[in-house]
Amino acid sequence: MKNILLINVFGEDRPGVTSAITEVLSRYDISLLDIGQAVIHDQLSLAILAAVPSQVNIDLVTDEVKSCLLIMDIRVKFLPISNQAYQNWVEQQGKPRHMVTLLARKIDAIHLALVTTLCANTGLNIDKIVRLSGRMQLDDSDKLGRACVEFSVRGEAQDPRAFRNSLLELASQHNIDIAYQEDNIYRRSRQLVVFDMDSTLIDAEVIDELAKEAGVGDQVAAITEAAMQGKLDFKQSFRQRLELLEGLSVDVLQKVAQRLQLNEGAEHLIKTLKQLGYKTAIVSGGFTYFAEHLQSILGVDYIYANELDTENGLVTGKVVGDVIDGQRKADLLRELAQREGLALEQVIAVGDGANDLPMLNIAGLGIAYQAKPLVKASAKQSISNLGLDGILYLLGYSDKDIQALG
Repeated sequence: MKNILLINVFGEDRPGVTSAITEVLSRYDISLLDIGQAVIHDQLSLAILAAVPSQVNIDLVTDEVKSCLLIMDIRVKFLPISNQAYQNWVEQQGKPRHMVTLLARKIDAIHLALVTTLCANTGLNIDKIVRLSGRMQLDDSDKLGRACVEFSVRGEAQDPRAFRNSLLELASQHNIDIAYQEDNIYRRSRQLVVFDMDSTLIDAEVIDELAKEAGVGDQVAAITEAAMQGKLDFKQSFRQRLELLEGLSVDVLQKVAQRLQLNEGAEHLIKTLKQLGYKTAIVSGGFTYFAEHLQSILGVDYIYANELDTENGLVTGKVVGDVIDGQRKADLLRELAQREGLALEQVIAVGDGANDLPMLNIAGLGIAYQAKPLVKASAKQSISNLGLDGILYLLGYSDKDIQALG
């Protein structure tokens, strides 16, 4: 039978601390059961769970560890662990693990207090907390920028649906975003991201912009808003809006394309995804002309959208072929996954409207971006307070990771 000893080390970080401790332990044939380390503002916190052979004098071991650390001005505490306590800890490794990701323009203590209290009240134990956003200058600490903290939690929420609803309510009340996702193998092996276009990659609904040029802006915008909120069938509303564009000159398409603005973080996100080896796609209920325009700017791999029918240089008010609605978006996502040899769990979908919900719901990670309340409540995750590149945080990438890509 071995004795179990937890060694807690803390002090100013410096080279050689871990090697000094483990060198002492190695002389007594001590096994390491677990080890973890964190450094915050040059202050080290190191924990080693050690199995000490029964014939070894533990006092002798602890004295030697203290001596080697005293020279470095490092403090240490020792805590005996019972065999039963250790066995209980081992058995917990089979429990589900989730990631809670807190995103905001600025994270305050109240945000952490509310999120951690909610986790505790629902039966989740926080094992690890990591800051994914970069360090900031003190003068910038009160400014709005971008911030992210990730919590690794163990256990299963007592009522997952109620927990998600509580997170959504909390996020809405404090202008923050909170994601809750299972920490499984798929989270680290996603390889395809499918984007809606209008109001997701770009900050406008193209059909509304075309309607302004045709002098029917208010009529079309009202129909668009109702459709995005799920109050109207998408195909029906789409055909109604298209009919109002009949007679519009095709020359207007280029004019509208040139004034479209990418949403915050779109370019950075897609550039980073490409560097990381992801494939990207636009699957849109908008129009191919504008999807191709974005493809030329962003280098998206695949595009699927509606093709405007034209005749004699004028828009006819119809599309070529079938309308891409919500169900077709989901079907195209499936086809793309199959084409890339991926499981649906390896696909990410991003959209803002009710017609995006079918693809958001079948993707391994469905993200409602700057979405309507109905969509936000129905999607697995949502981002409303950061740019699109906040998605990188949901994938577990830190600012430091991204900066290393160059």
